[in-house]
Amino acid sequence: MSYPPPHQPGPPGPGWWGPSPDAPYGREPSTGAPYSDRSKIIAGLLQILVPLGIGRMYMGDMSLGVIQLVVTLVTCGLGALWPFIDGILILVGRPIDEHGRPLRS
Repeated sequence: MSYPPPHQPGPPGPGWWGPSPDAPYGREPSTGAPYSDRSKIIAGLLQILVPLGIGRMYMGDMSLGVIQLVVTLVTCGLGALWPFIDGILILVGRPIDEHGRPLRS
């Protein structure tokens, strides 16, 4: 009488959406891309509450964050409208980080 071999855990097959080492924060359901370690709520609120490009810098988009900061300072605060609107778009959109991963909700 022979017994079946014991179950050997291995890498998950395609279509498996549970936690895995390459996606510790889960995966986006529509694309399957792993989520970023950064939150879109924090990025959006930083852009709205501190409209100096800080939210973009938090997301890893340093060049756009610095440009928003410079525009806001050069225009004596009038340019703060751009990061403010950008913060709203971050909250309602599907932003990505510097590695192309979607931000967590």
